[in-house]
Amino acid sequence: MPKIHPSAVVDPTAEIADDVTIGAYAVIEGGVKIGSGSVIGSHAIIHRYTSLGQGNFVDSFAALGGLPQDLKFDPRTVTYLRIGDFNTFREHVTISRATKPGTATTIGNKTYWMVGSHAGHDSAVDDGVILANNAAVAGHAHIGRKAILSANVLIHQFCWIGEMVMTQGNSGLSMHLPPYTMLADGINRVVGLNKVGIRRNPDFTEEDRRQIKEAFRITYRSGITMTKALAQMDACTDWGEPACRFREFVRKVLTAQPPYNRGLCPMRTRRADAAANGQGNCKLQIVN
Repeated sequence: MPKIHPSAVVDPTAEIADDVTIGAYAVIEGGVKIGSGSVIGSHAIIHRYTSLGQGNFVDSFAALGGLPQDLKFDPRTVTYLRIGDFNTFREHVTISRATKPGTATTIGNKTYWMVGSHAGHDSAVDDGVILANNAAVAGHAHIGRKAILSANVLIHQFCWIGEMVMTQGNSGLSMHLPPYTMLADGINRVVGLNKVGIRRNPDFTEEDRRQIKEAFRITYRSGITMTKALAQMDACTDWGEPACRFREFVRKVLTAQPPYNRGLCPMRTRRADAAANGQGNCKLQIVN
């Protein structure tokens, strides 16, 4: 039998595995599913139509599966929040369910959500993502596997973040950010590759790392348009999967339709750094 504190409020229609622990004053609404080995902390709320896989930890005052923050949403609409296995949601994390009937906001496996982080309606957060304190992901955004969103990072709606991206605290994004790159303090400012993450990834060979660097060079340092860069990458028929995922991300951005046609984040330049430090006017180098 689940270990449920007497003060917790659990709807009788909720499906709760036998070894789940639910703390004091937690609220579990109807239509919820909680998998084996999960722990729901005191005062946490699991809203209706939310499902959690096994081994999840939900800390105090987190609210999962709440109504979308969308003025057009009809609360009677049946939508979902679907969460995988072995995720950690620390205090005050909030994640909204989706907006269109039958659709879901989705969270993968082994993600880690620090205090006050948020994901909006219809978003998707893949396996192994880390969101630091107060990182906020807007609706319809997609965060690729093993990306790291540092403290106070803001992701605009309809944006895509590639896998293994690293962001600096207090940065923001209103465009698409390709895999393996780094976002600097400021808005839409790519500074280079996430070299440490690439080097430490045991799944990458030295050739994979070389090819990723080449894909980045073609896209950001060759001085050609994004269309020509994609054509040049297409000519690299010997590339392995990691570099190909970078190339296909660029292709996806190039062919994106509204409202996803937001373009690829530009490369930060020295002139941009000077402007940010009050040393003159400049324009970012935008590859398109």
